[in-house]
Amino acid sequence: MHLYSLVSLLFLSLGALVKCAAASDWCYSGCYHSPGQWADLGHPCGGKRQSPIDIVTAEVKTDPHLLNFTFVNFSSPRVIKSIVNDGQTVKCVLENNEVEVSEGGLNGTYSALELHFRWGDDEHHPGSEHTVDGHRYPMEMHVVSPKKGFSVQNAANDSEGIAILAFFINANDNEETLGPWSELTAYLTNDNGTVAMNHNISIDDLIGNVDPTKFYRYMGSLTIPDCSESVVWTVFQDPINVHTSLVERFPAKTGLTDVHRTTQALNGRSVFASPAVSPPVKCVLKDDTVEVSGGGLQYNYSTLQFHFHWGSRDTNGSEHKVDSKRYPMEMHIVNKRKDLTLDEALETPNGLAVLGFFIEPKAGDITSSEQTNATSDMEVWRKLTSYVSAVENISSDFMDEISIDDLLGDVNRVEYYRYAGSLTTPSCNEAVAWTVFKESVKVDKDLMMLFPANTNYSSVFRPTQPLHDRIVYTTAAASNAADPADPAAPLLLLLLLTCLCACSRSVRL
Repeated sequence: MHLYSLVSLLFLSLGALVKCAAASDWCYSGCYHSPGQWADLGHPCGGKRQSPIDIVTAEVKTDPHLLNFTFVNFSSPRVIKSIVNDGQTVKCVLENNEVEVSEGGLNGTYSALELHFRWGDDEHHPGSEHTVDGHRYPMEMHVVSPKKGFSVQNAANDSEGIAILAFFINANDNEETLGPWSELTAYLTNDNGTVAMNHNISIDDLIGNVDPTKFYRYMGSLTIPDCSESVVWTVFQDPINVHTSLVERFPAKTGLTDVHRTTQALNGRSVFASPAVSPPVKCVLKDDTVEVSGGGLQYNYSTLQFHFHWGSRDTNGSEHKVDSKRYPMEMHIVNKRKDLTLDEALETPNGLAVLGFFIEPKAGDITSSEQTNATSDMEVWRKLTSYVSAVENISSDFMDEISIDDLLGDVNRVEYYRYAGSLTTPSCNEAVAWTVFKESVKVDKDLMMLFPANTNYSSVFRPTQPLHDRIVYTTAAASNAADPADPAAPLLLLLLLTCLCACSRSVRL
């Protein structure tokens, strides 16, 4: 039974939620009415509020009203009724009136009808519809929900008649990301039609560890004809992690490729972030002024920026821990291989090198038995923290001269840990050679407290992740290694005494 042919199936599909063009009237490729010509169909596809968009994080505004969602039956293992290949994409049809979404800044309660997917091709070209700072993920999942109690026509005609929750999907080789996605993709077929779901898979099973409090919000449209401008979009910051082999099943088993619309102009619209999207304060350095090499690094790296992670007034917030100990703060110096572009570095296992320095109160502020003399220049920290309260918006920039050497003080730069890891914020690229220094930087406690107090953000850190058989290396306590490729060799930081920085709040890197 064709999904677009019967009115009785209106509530089974986004395609039937609005007065869509027949599936044969449009396509993603291979016909006249491909995305570039959708506006010719006589629908709003050429309007000013179209989706998807590129989310430019430097221009995002925090909205304090975007608080936690209430999800009803997302954990139920029996809400996915069937899987449909309609010739354009794959949809999971949900049981009627079972799944609901409310709060999270939404204007009312919405009843979820379906999940559907967007992807690229079988040659590993990504296919998410939304992008973040130009980065496109391998896939994207949409949970589509019209406003509860609205007729089909009313939902399509209301500017907030439809709520869509968008989840990026990232591909990795972690065997633990098989699970429910392996069961779901077993139902994929290249035959148009409907297949009953016999496995118990919940929406929560598919979403996994995505933090539902961290999301972007904007007003947009459906991303297929008729492109109705009736959608409240929620795009979650964290991606769903799915095994690469399962991501590859979507184009391979369905025969459908490049199932996504290109990003559309923002046309003056604003994109908002929930308060939980807590961007670290970062300082961006002028190009080619700071370099890092040696210490087991196989390449020379150019420093891009440094940023901070913290907890709250009462809790610690370093991202790394040592023997289960979490420090109050952590500073990251982010470096890119000089022979690669940033895009290339993000896709290369050692394309980035991040130097992690723990930060804790200096002597006199705490009663620690592990105090050392690695105290920083407090004047430069006062200068840096003086801007923290001024950086109220993610897009705010302030220029000043900041010395990285002065920030680090006389901390021991010879003893450190080394492991292969990832960025700690989405897109979480596994492209980082991590160096975590053993000795902490000592800073006045009052200055440290300015980060949570003056930014109004707390717990700005990612929880620790499983090691998955990776090896953590350490330098010897006293190394005479002369070979810079030896992990025990001292790390050479060519830090200029004065570096011009732009301090801002940003979610990049």
